[in-house]
Amino acid sequence: MVRDMTVGSPSKILVTFALPMILGNVFQQLYNIVDSVVVGNFVGSDALAAVGASYSVTFLFVAVATGASIGCSVVISQFYGAKRVAEMKSSVYTALTSMMTLSALLLLAGLLLARPLLLLMRTPDNIFSDADAYLRIYVAAVPFLFLYNTSTAAFNALGDSRTPLWLLMLSSMTNIFLDLLFVIRFGMGVPGVAWATLIAQALASLLAFFVLLRRLRRMPCEGKPRVFELERLRHICRVAVPSIIQQSIVSFGALFVQALVNGYGSDVIAGYTAATKIDSIAIMPMLNIGNAVSSFAAQNIGAARPERVGKGLRAAVVMSAVIGGATTAVLWGFGPQFVGLFVDSSANAAVIAAGVEYLTVVSVFYAVMGIMSDFNGVLRGAGDMKVFMIGTLGNFSARVVLAYTLAAFIGEAAVWWSIPMGWTIGLVIAAARFFSGGWKTKSIIEDAPR
Repeated sequence: MVRDMTVGSPSKILVTFALPMILGNVFQQLYNIVDSVVVGNFVGSDALAAVGASYSVTFLFVAVATGASIGCSVVISQFYGAKRVAEMKSSVYTALTSMMTLSALLLLAGLLLARPLLLLMRTPDNIFSDADAYLRIYVAAVPFLFLYNTSTAAFNALGDSRTPLWLLMLSSMTNIFLDLLFVIRFGMGVPGVAWATLIAQALASLLAFFVLLRRLRRMPCEGKPRVFELERLRHICRVAVPSIIQQSIVSFGALFVQALVNGYGSDVIAGYTAATKIDSIAIMPMLNIGNAVSSFAAQNIGAARPERVGKGLRAAVVMSAVIGGATTAVLWGFGPQFVGLFVDSSANAAVIAAGVEYLTVVSVFYAVMGIMSDFNGVLRGAGDMKVFMIGTLGNFSARVVLAYTLAAFIGEAAVWWSIPMGWTIGLVIAAARFFSGGWKTKSIIEDAPR
């Protein structure tokens, strides 16, 4: 069901739009966590460390897919808000065509560079073979990753956050079933969870693609949309290219941080892996509120109604602050139990200690991260990519620099302390831009034919 977010109560729209996105990404993160829980408990802590050691490389592909989908979503939202349906459809078809081409190139690059990247990150010998196997299978799923992200970006741009929720629920249940089947029943170890993820992603992406095409065909419009249009690609690239560059630099920063963590041995790697898996699902509701703000802002800017954006942002900030505070309380109360899900608690005290220390420090600042995401959502939706990129790069550059600088004084704890410092820098930059009002003049489609 598509939704026009240019009319009605901004706070009500954001809440009802964001909730399915939050639930959907909880399911998405759930099957990522199940991968780690299954290998940690049924294969061993070295297997958990192997999955974690390859995570920063897999994050590179996710980052590019995410950056590209941002460009697609903003352009589709602005055309839909402006009621220019034929151009909106052309934007969707162009996005699907161009993103699948990009994913094929990345698939080839990933197969060639997987092993050299693991060597570059100083992956320990005792986990290298499993990390390499996991990474190569994951790379094979990259086209499905891009197809799903692009389709979901289109659904969200049209105000439909429910369809991705149902698809992710199906995909998550499939992934969990296959994790248990491949690892416990068939004894496939680390490659087993990688194959489970590939199959689940393929299922979700193909279903999303066909549902999206059916939805578009049923939408009436004047004029005939094109499968590929260079002008629409130009609009998408105006947002997508800076986003991909920004997300890629972020992921390379993660590679450097992972290399720093790898130097502290497999116990710290395993603890860090468990904590980051928990962290990823804990912050997801707030990230999705920011994504909802992005679609809301884009539709209203396309409709020339920027005055509604501030009202929506205020509602989002309240939601992020409440969710962030509640999540902090839960992790402070039950951190050891959550980390203990990933490994045998009695035999891996050092792993649990590292994971709990990470969560204890980082979770205190979740509200800061959430509010930063909300302000960034406005900048993305407006197409104000220069400042958005500056803020995000400031955030992650600070993380890398501070992690390496502080490591000489406080060891591995420097990694977790650097994260909230980066969030604070990102929030200051994004908030300053919002209150300056400069984002109101950055509409992506203002020069498009009407």
